[in-house]
Amino acid sequence: MKTLALIKPCSWIYLTLIALSVLTWSVGESGAGGLSISTLVLLLALIKGVLIGDYFMGLKQVNSAWRWSIHLWLLIPAGLILLAFISAHP
Repeated sequence: MKTLALIKPCSWIYLTLIALSVLTWSVGESGAGGLSISTLVLLLALIKGVLIGDYFMGLKQVNSAWRWSIHLWLLIPAGLILLAFISAHP
C-alpha cells in the first residue's frame, strides 16, 4: 500500500488518460459502430478533456468562472456533435 501513496495525483490522472485512450483506440479497432458506440467515444473524449483542464491546466484550484468556461467549451461542441449523431441515426 505504501507504493500507491508515493504516486502523485497527476500521475494517477496521466495513467487514467492513457487507459481512456487505450479504451478509445480499442473501440475504434474493434470496428463497432452505432449511436451507443459513438456516444461512448464522445463521452470518453469529454472526460479526458475535463481531466486535462482540471489537473494539467490547473483549473481545479481557480475561480469557478474560468473552470466552467472550459467545461462549457467542451460541453457545447460535444452536445452539438451528439445532436448530429442522433439526427443522423434512423
